[in-house]
Amino acid sequence: MSNNMDTTKTTPETVTESRPYAVVLYGATSFVGKITAHYLTNFLSNAKDKNGANVTWAIAGRDEEKLNKLQSELESPVDIIVANSNDASSLDKMTKQTQVIISTVGPYLKYGEPLIKSCAENGTDYVDLTGEAIFIKDMMDKYQDAAKQSGARIVNSCGFDSIPSDLGVYFTQTKAEETFGEACDVVHMRVKAAKGGLSGGTIASMATIFEEVGQDPSRRKQVANPYLLNNDEAAPSVRQTNISKPEYDNEHKRWLAPFVMASINTRIVHRTNQLLDYEYGRNFKYDEAMWMKDGVKGQLSSYAMSAGLFGFATAMMVKPSREFLSKHVLPKSGSGPSKEEQDDGYFDIRFFGQTAKNDTIQTKVTGDKDPGYGSTSQMLSQAALCLAQDISKDDVGGGFWTPTSAMGDKLLTRLEEHAGLSFEVIND
Repeated sequence: MSNNMDTTKTTPETVTESRPYAVVLYGATSFVGKITAHYLTNFLSNAKDKNGANVTWAIAGRDEEKLNKLQSELESPVDIIVANSNDASSLDKMTKQTQVIISTVGPYLKYGEPLIKSCAENGTDYVDLTGEAIFIKDMMDKYQDAAKQSGARIVNSCGFDSIPSDLGVYFTQTKAEETFGEACDVVHMRVKAAKGGLSGGTIASMATIFEEVGQDPSRRKQVANPYLLNNDEAAPSVRQTNISKPEYDNEHKRWLAPFVMASINTRIVHRTNQLLDYEYGRNFKYDEAMWMKDGVKGQLSSYAMSAGLFGFATAMMVKPSREFLSKHVLPKSGSGPSKEEQDDGYFDIRFFGQTAKNDTIQTKVTGDKDPGYGSTSQMLSQAALCLAQDISKDDVGGGFWTPTSAMGDKLLTRLEEHAGLSFEVIND
């Protein structure tokens, strides 16, 4: 399967006197920001090839004292930039100094717009780890034209949501075309196994989405639209499957439960299909769910998971219960899994594709660290470096992209070589 950036021309943008940094990590003192800073330091310090050698970068945020503390904890020297999302001039000064911005400052619905605006207006590439589809939609509507004009490549959702899903579908379709001569018109993603923890930042982002949905009926309609991020005039209309309650998978003899990240992952996958000129087909169908065990135990787990997600969503849409949970029950901002828990984590997700001729293919994507933090920090970092070093602006111009549509095979290779991910065909 081809995409618009898989060419032999890979001339990277160059660091200049006016843009002395290849990458700036904004929100470096947040929970995931610190993890990302340590990963970048270790990776770039040990890099001996074009994938990381001689990269200049900086950490940024609003609190100089916290930045200085983080700087002292890193294994090698790194510059500091003080910038605040409430100060547009400080953001402009920062974005004009770098090729790519990594943003870990969420919830993005509350704090993300000023930085995207600055990047779009100043021609600076941008990656983040948002799982907030309505935020992406808002930003596309406001800043797509500015980004196209300036050459800024804006690539959202470069963490566990949604790189494994986005690249996993792309990998599956590529192998299907190689094997069968056509793409799959149906792909099911199933989370076989995952081990990891939630941070206060993730909870805050989820709370913000539910708050928006609870207050604004139009947001509910947006959240329910599987093609929310498809902004072409003739977006597909095929009905998509949404696994929102317990179901039994007769083919694989397992119970299914809703997957909390399906609401963002499926939207990213459908936008990728659009940006690849519908190489998956205009009737392409895609859904995600969690695999549970067979039998009564699996059934109970599926119902418990479904009830828990429904109860959490309902509680977070109502202000009193949302505030109570945020203050007394849920993890606080800045907290999250320990280093040992991150290293002990993993994920294993499976893709089941079927073509119009009923040929089938199975693939898997695995990661060797906690999906939300250990793996996410590595995926986010490699996405930024890929934009800075591997993807020429002659090949991929300004605008809002997905990880696959912007970086495709080059990012997949980086993730396998440097981020502990594996993409495989299952020959069962």
